[in-house]
Amino acid sequence: MNSNITKIILERHGESIGNAERRCLGHTDLDLSPLGYRQAEIAARALAEEKIDAIYSSDLVRAHNTAVPHARIRGIEVIDDENLREIFLGEWEGASVERLETECYDQFVLGWRKSFGTFCPPGGESVQALGERIYDEVVSLAKQNAGRTILLTSHAAAIRAFWGKVTNVPPEELVLRVEFPTNASFTTVIFDGEKFIPLSFSDDRHFKDTASAPVGSIFF
Repeated sequence: MNSNITKIILERHGESIGNAERRCLGHTDLDLSPLGYRQAEIAARALAEEKIDAIYSSDLVRAHNTAVPHARIRGIEVIDDENLREIFLGEWEGASVERLETECYDQFVLGWRKSFGTFCPPGGESVQALGERIYDEVVSLAKQNAGRTILLTSHAAAIRAFWGKVTNVPPEELVLRVEFPTNASFTTVIFDGEKFIPLSFSDDRHFKDTASAPVGSIFF
C-alpha cells in the first residue's frame, strides 16, 4: 500500500443486549447478546485473510468484544478508544423504545427517526457533534497508521454520521440518504493523507448464507 494511504474498516458491533431488548444504549455499557457473539466470530472469519495491522475499538464492551475475535486471529491487542463511542443519549440512556415511542413521540419519532441528522437527544450529544467527533478521531488514527490497514469497531449512529460526512451528505438529508449500518457489518474507506475515499457501506454479505447468525436489529 502507498505509504500515504490508510485503509480503514469500520465494523458495527454485533447485536447487543440492548438491541435484543429494544433499549436505547448510547453510552450505557451492556455486552453483546449470544447472537452478537456469534456475529462477531463470523465477521472475524470473513476478514481472516485481510491484512490488518492494528485494531481500535470504542471502549464500550459491546464494541470491544466485537473486536476480540479479530485480535485473537492475529495475535494482537485491541486498543480501546473512548472517542469511538456511540452518541450520548442523555435522558434517553437505557430507555426502552416502547416507552420513548409513547412518552416522547415528537422527539423520538419525529426528531430522532425522521430528522436524525439535525437532532440532539434531550440532555445528550447532537448527531452533528457525534459526526465531528468520529470524523476527527478517524482522521487522527488514519494519520497515525499511514500506509497500514486498521480495523475500528464502533456503533450504528456513529458510523452513520461518519459516512454522511465522508460522502458530503448535508445533515438535513442524512436520514433519507444514509441508513443505520447493520450489526457486525463492514464500512470501508481509504484516507489518502488529506481526504477520505468511500469504498463500501454496511457490507454484511458474510451473513447471507448463515442461518444461525442473521444480521441483527438496527440501532435502538
